[in-house]
Amino acid sequence: MVKIEIKHRYTSNVLFAHECEDNTVKITVLKGILRGADLRGADLRGADLRGADLRGADLSGADLRGADLSGAYLSDAYLIGANLSDAYLIGANLSDAYLRGADLRGADLSGAYLSGAYLRGAYLIGANLSDAYLRCADLRGTNLSGANLSGANLIEAYLK
Repeated sequence: MVKIEIKHRYTSNVLFAHECEDNTVKITVLKGILRGADLRGADLRGADLRGADLRGADLSGADLRGADLSGAYLSDAYLIGANLSDAYLIGANLSDAYLRGADLRGADLSGAYLSGAYLRGAYLIGANLSDAYLRCADLRGTNLSGANLSGANLIEAYLK
């Protein structure tokens, strides 16, 4: 058995710990969410969370730089102020997710489903949003400099 600890990104306090045989952060994160652990501000840099069901999870302020969230379910998740720079969110479901002020610089959101996502004030500088579905997404005040929006669906998106 291997003990995995999820620590706070600034204080290094242990937010949740779990012993498992397969030594994966994904299982530990999922167990933490199921058990109601407070994972706000968690240090999950480079974590492999592909396909994880994180619906409604509160990962506000979490450090997910370079994490692989491809195909993950993050609908209704709270990622307010989270650092997702250079993260892989290919085909992820972020419908109605709260990403206000999140740092998504250089993130790969190609084919991601962001319908109704709240991205107000987010940083999407250089992000890949090709073929992303952003219908009714709130992009007010979002920095899209250098972002790839080819094939993105922006119908009824708030871009003011």
